[in-house]
Amino acid sequence: MNTTKSTKPAVKPARRYFHKLITRPVAGLGLVLIAMGLLLTLPVARAQTPVSVADANFLLAAAQGGLTEVALGELAAKKGTSDAVKDFGKLMIKDHGVINADLKTLAAQKGVTLPTRLDEQHQAMVDKLAALPGSEFDDTYVLEMIKAHQGDAKAFKDESAATQDAAIKGFVDKSIPVVEAHLKHVAGMAK
Repeated sequence: MNTTKSTKPAVKPARRYFHKLITRPVAGLGLVLIAMGLLLTLPVARAQTPVSVADANFLLAAAQGGLTEVALGELAAKKGTSDAVKDFGKLMIKDHGVINADLKTLAAQKGVTLPTRLDEQHQAMVDKLAALPGSEFDDTYVLEMIKAHQGDAKAFKDESAATQDAAIKGFVDKSIPVVEAHLKHVAGMAK
């Protein structure tokens, strides 16, 4: 039995059929449209990679913390009685503004909608500090910043160790040195 003769006719008709399929105007247009549709959906599919519940919760908590740091920083820059408190407030606005922008970009890539304003708990903290007079504000602000940055440092390190998402880990690992520098700075301001 000669297998060469039996396979050649099967291949040639398939090639001719494919050639006719792609050279017909309607069929060719259909293939082009399908290919374009696939290409257009690829960026969307890459833009929102699934995120675990734990990672999403971290992103949401980090956003609330970042918004609070900026709000309290604005308050300290205006209301602080010492230059050290005013300067630290300005540092919080600048550094957490950058971290918040990076977080917003990351969350958008992950399909997580971040809050744009403080929740009740964090707003109550801002209101409480806003009501304090003079040096009492400064002292309480410093203590709150120490407590917040200790918690942030722990949460960011825990997330870095736990997350399986490379982009989230990259964001967290980039932010940890900033949070630790803030903690060291504000701890030096405590009386």
